[in-house]
Amino acid sequence: MNQEVAPHDPFAPTAAARLWFGACAQVAAAVSVLGFSYRYEGIRNVPKSGPLLVLANHQSFLDPPMVALAFRRHLVFLARKTLFRNMFLGWLFRSLHGVPIDQQGVGKEGIRTVSEQLKMGKAVLVFPEGARSPNGLMQPLKPGIHLLIRKTRAPILPIGVAGPYDAFPVHQAIPSFAPLFLPARKGTCAVSIGKPFESDSLADMSRDDALQIISDRISEMQQRAEKIRRR
Repeated sequence: MNQEVAPHDPFAPTAAARLWFGACAQVAAAVSVLGFSYRYEGIRNVPKSGPLLVLANHQSFLDPPMVALAFRRHLVFLARKTLFRNMFLGWLFRSLHGVPIDQQGVGKEGIRTVSEQLKMGKAVLVFPEGARSPNGLMQPLKPGIHLLIRKTRAPILPIGVAGPYDAFPVHQAIPSFAPLFLPARKGTCAVSIGKPFESDSLADMSRDDALQIISDRISEMQQRAEKIRRR
């Protein structure tokens, strides 16, 4: 009887890169907690294994590491190919489970790349807005996310991020810190993880209806994150 062979993963990190990933996670955790009074909730909602499409709002460059810190599972993220041309950055992003694509977002190449990673049973972080918010508010979702759901039908995990826009907005060159042991500041950051749900019903809906449901789920988690960062 023929056995199905697992697809080859050209972006799989080496053993040394896994050690580096662990070290980077420790540093990122320290910086996030001490520098941005970081907190999170919902870690028990993360499935321990299997393909998972992780959808979050996008406020800042701080979003990927802060989502990853709340996840406690290796999380694949997408990054522009140009960032991989530098030898050090290329190695760094691969060691942190970054996958190169032509343009960040949910275009044709992004859909293909995410689909390949999901087939390998990985959890993949996608920002369906396609870019960082220019004002901190959630932007309309790109239509490609519905095509991605129809193609993969992977379980969806909604995540809300709050605070990174205040800490490091798109128009600011240096982040504004909110140290843990000082009075509360606007740069305090939080992540709220919702409960996973199956995507089959969304795949069979009209694009507009499906995008509205996804947007509502993410917005709900963002509101939760806003509450816990202000505690």
